[in-house]
Amino acid sequence: MFWENGTERDDFDGIRELPSNASSGSGDDDFEPTERDHAGPTLQDHLRLQMRGMRLGAEDAAAVEVLIESLDEDGYLDGTLEDIAERVANYLEITDAEGRENLLDQLRCGLKWLQSMEPCGVGAANLAECLKLQLLQHPPSGPRACALKIAAEHLELLARRDLKKLAAATGVDEATVKAAQQLIVHCEPKPGRPFVAAESLVVIPDVIVVKAGRQWRVMLNPDVMPKLRISDLYAQAIRGQRGGNNSGLATRLQEARWFIRNIQQRFETIQRVSQAIVERQKNFFTHGEIAMKPLVLREIADELGLHESTVSRVTTAKYMATPQGTFELKYFFGSSLNTEAGGNASSTAVRALIKQFVASESPTKPLSDSQIADMLEEQGIQVARRTVAKYREALKIAPANLRKAL
Repeated sequence: MFWENGTERDDFDGIRELPSNASSGSGDDDFEPTERDHAGPTLQDHLRLQMRGMRLGAEDAAAVEVLIESLDEDGYLDGTLEDIAERVANYLEITDAEGRENLLDQLRCGLKWLQSMEPCGVGAANLAECLKLQLLQHPPSGPRACALKIAAEHLELLARRDLKKLAAATGVDEATVKAAQQLIVHCEPKPGRPFVAAESLVVIPDVIVVKAGRQWRVMLNPDVMPKLRISDLYAQAIRGQRGGNNSGLATRLQEARWFIRNIQQRFETIQRVSQAIVERQKNFFTHGEIAMKPLVLREIADELGLHESTVSRVTTAKYMATPQGTFELKYFFGSSLNTEAGGNASSTAVRALIKQFVASESPTKPLSDSQIADMLEEQGIQVARRTVAKYREALKIAPANLRKAL
């Protein structure tokens, strides 16, 4: 079963449209979107291919097939064996207790076959079992035994990287815990991940920024502009009719002209807003996000004589291709933070600085939020520790204690 990857919405001119990344612009009508999204084999396809080479009996093959269909996209069973057995029994209208128990036994046997397949860890009920299946592929050793115990009982301590408590809980020295940790790190927590048919993440920009001499210019991307026109043949035929029953057709002709004009106005507005953004953020296009300036929607709205809500809609799900990459127009707007010099710094630039600080920190002594706030103050930017924490979380950067290397 496939789902549409675009959601309909109202655009700022009242015309309903799909986000720009849903349009291919290729003109290849014979190439279905589902073919683009599902070019590679699925996890189920991969497992069925292996099953065909295993020469299973009819009952075992049926049980494995049921379990394959019961996997989620990560490769885990979607429910317990008992839940799956109950669903199958209800579907097959098996009501007697003996029949249901036999079905559960078949699924238990089928699960052993499934868990012997690649990728290793598939068919697990939870993360602990998934790690166990992969760790058992390693030769017996002290680190493997320790890793199995950690996976079964102490994953929370491992997540906190509490080396001393892990050593105490498993009864081994810290060197063995480190070796066990490395075994677990090299396991795949989501065996189905390589087979997930990722929906297309390619974004087709609505506008393209190019440098003309010393100026940055915005041009509309012709690939996203619909090629609409009114057929001269039909327009002449309608105009040629005098009186009669052509009033309805004449109205439709006028509506078509208005529609095309609205489309043109929409793209003209996108271009105007984009050019105004580029003028305000010139330094970004040369130096990157660290040079971003504070900017709010109202500034662009006032400059162009538009309503602020119009600018908001124009900048949502519309993308700009730049020498620094492709960004949603909303990306160029950011709140203002005070500086010691009395000026303002963009929140986007502050986040860029935080990324730089974390990227250059010592793995054994990661920076705390307070230390990052102090470093920003040294740059003349006044940011509270809680603000640093908020920006760090938005950047998906873990706290200092979780970034510390064991």
